[in-house]
Amino acid sequence: MPTAVPFGPVSGPGNEQDHQQDRQHDRAQDALREAPPAQETTFPVVAIIGGGQLARMTAPPAVALGARLRVLATDPEESAAQVVSDVVLGTADDADALARVADGAAVVTLDHEQVPTDLLRALEARGVAVRPGPDALEHAQDKLLLRRRLDAMGVPGPRWAHVRTAADLEAFGAQVGWPVVLKTPRGGYDGKGVLVVGSAAEAAEWLDRAAAGAGDGEGRGLLAEERVAFSRELAVMVARSPMGQAAAWPVVETVQVGGVCREVIAPAPDLDEDLAAQATSLGLRIAGELGVTGVMAVELFEVAGAVLVNELAMRPHNSGHWTIEGSTTSQFEQHLRAVLDLPLGDTTPRARWTVMANALGGQYPDLFRAHLHVMAHDPAVKVHLYGKAVRPGRKIGHVTAWGDDLDEVRARARHAADYITGTIDG
Repeated sequence: MPTAVPFGPVSGPGNEQDHQQDRQHDRAQDALREAPPAQETTFPVVAIIGGGQLARMTAPPAVALGARLRVLATDPEESAAQVVSDVVLGTADDADALARVADGAAVVTLDHEQVPTDLLRALEARGVAVRPGPDALEHAQDKLLLRRRLDAMGVPGPRWAHVRTAADLEAFGAQVGWPVVLKTPRGGYDGKGVLVVGSAAEAAEWLDRAAAGAGDGEGRGLLAEERVAFSRELAVMVARSPMGQAAAWPVVETVQVGGVCREVIAPAPDLDEDLAAQATSLGLRIAGELGVTGVMAVELFEVAGAVLVNELAMRPHNSGHWTIEGSTTSQFEQHLRAVLDLPLGDTTPRARWTVMANALGGQYPDLFRAHLHVMAHDPAVKVHLYGKAVRPGRKIGHVTAWGDDLDEVRARARHAADYITGTIDG
């Protein structure tokens, strides 16, 4: 079973891990002996830029670890601001707001990646620990930069091109075949910022908008990728700490509908052990070479017995929500451990199968009453609501089920999510 491991070569089965654990124990003991007597316990403050559901779900493990959260939220009713007492109001592109949320914090981390790296570097220049750091983060912000870096590392991925004109796109389509997947290099999630086109003419509006956008000639344009004939989509969640310790959870299968993740199955069913090991090794290698600190998701395509890297997310991720109930250490606790440079936790699954299903906004504006039905129907399923107003198609929560029979577990998770969404009424 996957567990916390040292990043880099292992000298023998368990030997290096045992040595590292011994060193961590000695380090902790030395810190206790050297610490001056204190009149009261001082708990570290973890500042999170962004007040969405990821920051919200980080609150329970923060309490257990003895850390205090402070969030930068745009509104007092934002998801995390409803449950965290220490809230700074402001936006992620406001230097003053970033300075206020970082003041006195042991570390600054992120609920989303859309934070200007120049502002994060300004925090670092003042001695603030920012994790993940801006040098790593920019690869999650800019898909073109990421593709270039992964190519330089020899990491397998779809064939791609930086296209600025219809002629560029026509040439790429002729090379890899139509249709072609277009992506905006910055921004975009849950299917946004992605367009599948069968010709350059179908991309005219996107190309015009990209040409008129901010930036120089290199910065403008779109990322074009071949449309991969994959058998399914996979993801691997990894974590890495400043001391270089790393950990990974089992590779999962993600089920996408309309560009939105609807379901995650952990572990991925019928996944070849060698391919699972390859995917895990790839995730750990990317985290190490990019200098990632914290949790990172690597989204993958499975293609003819191999994996191709699709995208990265340098934060807790939807594909890791199953770990809250399904793993010894959740992705949210692990992220806190990593950014605070604490020893990483065990990632062993708690059950043979765990399935997470996203609940999308639908027919029921009163989510609490929908939640009551789910609890009565299946007392063992766990529901996480994000405190968001209901809008059609919006992620408003997720449900998790687990057990020994995969078909049964999937059916339970789907029923709960579908009821909250409103696609079924019983």
